[in-house]
Amino acid sequence: MSDLPTKAEVAEYRSQGVVLLRGIFQDWTDKIAAGIERNMAEPGPYASENLKPGEGGRFFDDYCNWQRIPEFREFVQNSPAAEAAAQLMQSTKAQIFHDHVLVKEPGTSKATPWHQDAPYYFVDGEQTVSFWIPIEPVDEATLRCIGGSHKWPKFVTPTRWLSEENFYAGENDYLPVPDPDKEPENYRLLEWPLQPGDAVAFHYKTVHGARGNMSSRRRRAFSLRWLGDDARFITRPGRTSPPFPGHNMTDGQPLREDWFPIIWRKGCED
Repeated sequence: MSDLPTKAEVAEYRSQGVVLLRGIFQDWTDKIAAGIERNMAEPGPYASENLKPGEGGRFFDDYCNWQRIPEFREFVQNSPAAEAAAQLMQSTKAQIFHDHVLVKEPGTSKATPWHQDAPYYFVDGEQTVSFWIPIEPVDEATLRCIGGSHKWPKFVTPTRWLSEENFYAGENDYLPVPDPDKEPENYRLLEWPLQPGDAVAFHYKTVHGARGNMSSRRRRAFSLRWLGDDARFITRPGRTSPPFPGHNMTDGQPLREDWFPIIWRKGCED
């Protein structure tokens, strides 16, 4: 139980929509690193390169591979992640939504744009959490979150990372993408230097981004997205990311467990 969030960490998560969990996955970094290398060598159908011509470095990402990459599958099923997610969400279960690999090679100046995950997803609910887990020490290419933004009344405009266009066509009732660096007095910016096996846990509605990687070492990160008791399918204005084509779910329905398994349930601990 020592690996799980403390009551203070749960309270911070509920208040700020983000909390740092030091060393929670330190015994799993080698396994995750091997999975990332396998993923990069054998990318899935959603793999992306997120730099324009002439931009230096490399910014690779890919998602929805945990069921085909054995190292990721072992982490999802056997690590403390599911139970820790349930504790943070204050949920009786933890249901896996998807995994996400994000790699910024040295010399990558491109920042990950400020965004929330929720408007890209076909998920509605307050019991959600993502773990962002670095495999190398991270001093420069840090994850950045806006504390309390999970309580904002509207979503921030979702954009496409490469083109920076609106993710959904047409007019939508979204907030403008914030620029906290220009108005730092208006936001509670939270970021930390990280060690391998630390995790930043944040709500799907928490506004976040990441700095470029101008350091001399790679920045590999593995993210897992979890759902709790109140998560339900919701229709968005267009094709979501990830899209999960052919899911056949309808508004208000719990996400189908054959596609999104429940990994941990209260009362079923070993």
